[in-house]
Amino acid sequence: MSVLGEVRRIGNGLVVFVGVSDDDDYQDSSYLVNKIVNLRIFSDSEGRFDLSAVDIQAQLLVISQFTLYGDTRKGRRPSFSGAAAPEKAKVIFEKTLELFKGTGLTVETGQFQQSMLVDLQNDGPVTIILDSDDKNRPRRA
Repeated sequence: MSVLGEVRRIGNGLVVFVGVSDDDDYQDSSYLVNKIVNLRIFSDSEGRFDLSAVDIQAQLLVISQFTLYGDTRKGRRPSFSGAAAPEKAKVIFEKTLELFKGTGLTVETGQFQQSMLVDLQNDGPVTIILDSDDKNRPRRA
């Protein structure tokens, strides 16, 4: 990832795109960080998803991404009205970074609200969407 000439790199780990909605708060950050670093999505010696980012001491590249809140249900131009205003999003995003760093894992990031070129290799590929609203939804039986 290039930010104003800087390149940030990670080894084995996760690229985490973080979108902040207008309804999000610090509890949402805490929920997501805990879920992400403990989710068993890395293969064990038998090839099963049984290891977490904490288990393998994964490295994290955490990127702010308001476009995750693009609503394409109407028309042909996405609406980003569900995304938090930049001032609020920056505060929540920085808190999220602090929480990730508090896990002891290596954390890299870009610069908030800047255009970045992100190059990633998706091993698997495994891409999972997590939403902090899930903490309030019942699990399926």
